[in-house]
Amino acid sequence: MMTNKRVALVTGASSGIGEASANKLVAAGYTVYGTSRRGDQAGQRPFPLLALDVTDDASVETAVDELLRLEGRIDLLINNAGFGVAPGAAEESSIEQAKAIFDTNFLGIVRMIRAVVPHMRRQRSGRIINIGSILGVVPVPYVALYVASKHAVGGYSEALDHELRSRGIRVSVIEPAYTKTQFEANNIEPDAKLGEYEIVRAKVSKVVSQAMAGADAPEVVVEVVMKAVQALHPKLRYTAGKTAGQIQFLRRFAPAAMMDKAIRKSLQLDMQGDN
Repeated sequence: MMTNKRVALVTGASSGIGEASANKLVAAGYTVYGTSRRGDQAGQRPFPLLALDVTDDASVETAVDELLRLEGRIDLLINNAGFGVAPGAAEESSIEQAKAIFDTNFLGIVRMIRAVVPHMRRQRSGRIINIGSILGVVPVPYVALYVASKHAVGGYSEALDHELRSRGIRVSVIEPAYTKTQFEANNIEPDAKLGEYEIVRAKVSKVVSQAMAGADAPEVVVEVVMKAVQALHPKLRYTAGKTAGQIQFLRRFAPAAMMDKAIRKSLQLDMQGDN
C-alpha cells in the first residue's frame, strides 16, 4: 500500500524520548511506527509498535520490510534506542559489557541506517535523526563507555550526512543532557566492580541522582527533534535543554583547563585525585 502521508519510524518508542517523539509526529500529521524489543504491548498509543531489536540484523530487516509492505516508503528515521551504564570506572566494565553497549548504542544505529537508507536513496529524499547525548561532546569520567558510544554516534552521523546530502537525505544528531525518562532506571551496573573505586562510584552516583531530580522532561528534547525534522536546512548537531547548551558553549569557547575543572567540579571530584 502506498500512502500520501509522510511515514516515520522511531526506535525505542515504548517510553521516554522515543514515545514522546512518536506522539508529537502523529500530532504533526505523520504516519508513525514505533519499535520496541517486545513489539506492541497493552496500552493506548496513537501509533503501532513493531517488534525490533536493534542488536539483531534479521530483526531490523524484518521490521523495516514490514513497514515498507504496509506503507511503501520511509521519510523519517529517528534512532532513539539505547541504554546507559550506572557510574563506574572504565576498567569496571568487562569487554563483553563494552561490546554490548556499542552493539546497541552505536551498531544499532548502523544497522538501522543500512536497512533504511537504500529506500530513502530510491526516493531521493529522507531525514535521519540520531539521538546522541551532550556526553558525546564532553569527556565525562565514570561513564567512559557510554561517552565513547555517543562520541561514535556523533562522528558517524556527521560523516554520513556528507555522504547522503547530495542524494536528498539529511542527518542530524540531537544532544540532550539529563532527561527524565526510564532510561536511568534501565542502566546496567558495571560487571567487574573493584573496591578501589567504591567511594568515588558512590559519590558520582549521588551527584547523578541529584542532577536527575532537576532533569528536563522528554518534551524539551522532542521540541528540538521537531526543529531538526522540519528545518529546511538542518544543522548537523542540536543541543537540547539549558544544561546541554551551557556545556556545548563551554566546550566551544572555554579554555581546555577551564573545561577540565568544570567537569570535575560538576561531579564533585577533587581537582587532582578522586577521594
